[in-house]
Amino acid sequence: MTDIPRIATPARTHAIMERFGFHTKKHLGQNFLTNLDVLSGIVRAAAIDDHSDVIEIGPGIGSLTQYLAEAAHQVLALEIDAALLPVLADTMAPYPNVTVVNQDVLAANLQELINTHFDGQHDVKVVANLPYYITTPILMHLMRTTVDFSSITVMMQGEVADRLTAQPGSKDYSSLSIAIQNQMTVRVAMTVNRHSFVPAPNVDSAIIVLQRRPQPLAMVNDPAGFDRLVRGSFASRRKTLWNNLQQLYGKAPDVKAAMTAALADSGIEPGVRAERLTITDFALLFNNLQKHHVA
Repeated sequence: MTDIPRIATPARTHAIMERFGFHTKKHLGQNFLTNLDVLSGIVRAAAIDDHSDVIEIGPGIGSLTQYLAEAAHQVLALEIDAALLPVLADTMAPYPNVTVVNQDVLAANLQELINTHFDGQHDVKVVANLPYYITTPILMHLMRTTVDFSSITVMMQGEVADRLTAQPGSKDYSSLSIAIQNQMTVRVAMTVNRHSFVPAPNVDSAIIVLQRRPQPLAMVNDPAGFDRLVRGSFASRRKTLWNNLQQLYGKAPDVKAAMTAALADSGIEPGVRAERLTITDFALLFNNLQKHHVA
C-alpha cells in the first residue's frame, strides 16, 4: 500500500483540512505532523511490524496512522475530537486494518477495547503524538493500567522528555522522573524540530520509547504512599528534604523524632535536597518511615 499518497506532506495536509473545513483546535493541542522522515522514524522506534497490534492516541487526520497501518497487524485509533471522524473515515478508507473510536483515552477502558478489537495473538503497543497540555496525565494513565503493553512510543514536548530521562542531581530531575523511571526504562529515540508540524508549536519535541520493567526499582508495599513521599519531597525544590518532610507529615515532636530516626536509618542527611536522592534512596527512606510509623 506504500503507493498510496502520503497524508503528511504539507500540501496534502492543508488540502485535507480545507476540503473538510477543519481548523485545528488549540485547546486540544492539535499539531499535525508533516515530516515524512519523522513519521517513518516513529514506526522504526516503536519496532512496529506485522506482529504488532497498535493503540494510537490522537490520530488527527491520519498522518501517523497511515504509517502504522502499513506496518502493523491492526491499529486501533482513539480520537477525542468527533469533528475528525469523517476526515479519518476518508483518509483511512484504504486501510481495513484500522479502527477509529471516538473516545478520550483517559476515560477509556483500554483492556476492554483490546479484548474487543485485537485477537490476543500479537504484541500490543501504544504509539502517540501526545498533545502537550495533557502529556503527563496520559503517561500516568498508561502506567497505572494493568494492560501489559509491549512498549509505549510517544512524541512529547522536549522539556517533558528531559524530565522523564533526568538523573539525580540535574535541574530536570523531579517526581515525574522518578514515577516514570521507577516502572519503565526510558529511551530518547529522536528529537523533532517544531517546524515538522502544522501549525508549528512554540517548542521542539522528542520521541520517547518506554518499556515496563520486570519489577519496579522501588520495592515498597504501598506504591501510593511512596508516590506521596516523592511528590512531597519535591514540593518546594529550594527547601531541604527535612523541611519538605515536615510540610508533608507534620511538625509534632513525636513525628519529627520518628522522621529523624528514619533518615538516620537510611543514611540520608536531613539537609539534602530531594533531587540528590536516587529512586532506591527514596524506597529505603519510605520503608524506614513506615517502620517508624510515619508514612
